[in-house]
Amino acid sequence: MAITTFTIDQKKLLSVLSSMQPICTKRTTLDATSSILFQVGNKELVLKSTDLEISLQSTCLLPHNDMSAAYSFLVSGKRIFDLVKELDDEITFSFENNQVSLEANKVQLSLNVKDPEGFPPFPERIENLMHIDAQFLLTLLEKVAFLIPQNNANSALNGLFLEVSPQGLTLTTTDGHCLAQVESPAITLEQEKKWLLPRRAIFELKKLLETSKNGFVFLGVCGNQVVFSGEDFNFFTKLLSDSFPAYRTILNKEGFIPASVDRNHFIKTLRRSVCLLSGQFLATTFTFNQELLSVAMQNKEVGKLHEALQLKGFTGTDLDIRFYAPYILNGLQSFSEENIDFYLKNSSKPIVFHTEQEKYQMTYLVMPVSPTH
Repeated sequence: MAITTFTIDQKKLLSVLSSMQPICTKRTTLDATSSILFQVGNKELVLKSTDLEISLQSTCLLPHNDMSAAYSFLVSGKRIFDLVKELDDEITFSFENNQVSLEANKVQLSLNVKDPEGFPPFPERIENLMHIDAQFLLTLLEKVAFLIPQNNANSALNGLFLEVSPQGLTLTTTDGHCLAQVESPAITLEQEKKWLLPRRAIFELKKLLETSKNGFVFLGVCGNQVVFSGEDFNFFTKLLSDSFPAYRTILNKEGFIPASVDRNHFIKTLRRSVCLLSGQFLATTFTFNQELLSVAMQNKEVGKLHEALQLKGFTGTDLDIRFYAPYILNGLQSFSEENIDFYLKNSSKPIVFHTEQEKYQMTYLVMPVSPTH
């Protein structure tokens, strides 16, 4: 005889299980982390998944349940996801001995479950510090997350540097060749905080924000972890212990000369340049004068390119700078203006792209290629 049952919508449950797959399928030192913890209460179901670095807790309301007492169990995260994916409509869960049974549209199946005691404890006592519009936070993350390396030898680069103060919120990423930064004075905190968030956490957070309802996300702390809390989830991440590089000096544009170029034309030129690289690290030469931006590159094995674009607002003397075209191209995805503004100084200084929007400002910097390359 089943000791308890509850019913939940398949799509709702599948969405939660899907968001937990990158967590429960990562190998760790504990076997229990390959499982998802189900905690069934009187009116809600709480699911938890952790890989000891990032953790996700999601809550689903239970409109139909036959609970006599709270009940918890561990079940293989991948296996229950694969099964729920193949079911439809409402799913009724029931429990007996060490098994959970799932029934939907006359389909019945069961899974072995484990005792929840082996599951790592989740952080408690979250201290919420501030709230941010969820879709605005997603917009800001998308502006800079693309630049976070996966496995850079300098582990301090494998994350996003989040700073919040009375002056505003700043998100910064760098791969050592380029730097992306977005700032918003609309998001402030009385006491300054700085955190280096790992790459995995940022990309999993982006997925949660993409599927979350419109509303606010609370940013908080819990012990040595940072927590992002939505209407029905708490997302925990440990921090990288390394120190993010001191970057402010390189963003100083004193003595730099402004200019602008048609974004779409520039992107197409860069794409053609990239096509000729054929996977090689070859510099493209950019020549700036008061009328034109000339772009030239040659790959002896493939061919060569020479194009000229109209340059606006440049008042300096003729200037030749060598850049790796993919570095510039990658960052232009974060800009949407017809004419993109940038700043130059000399052949050894970076090119700095910049835009100011109503609620944020974006900077993207690319270092030149040295003459030895």
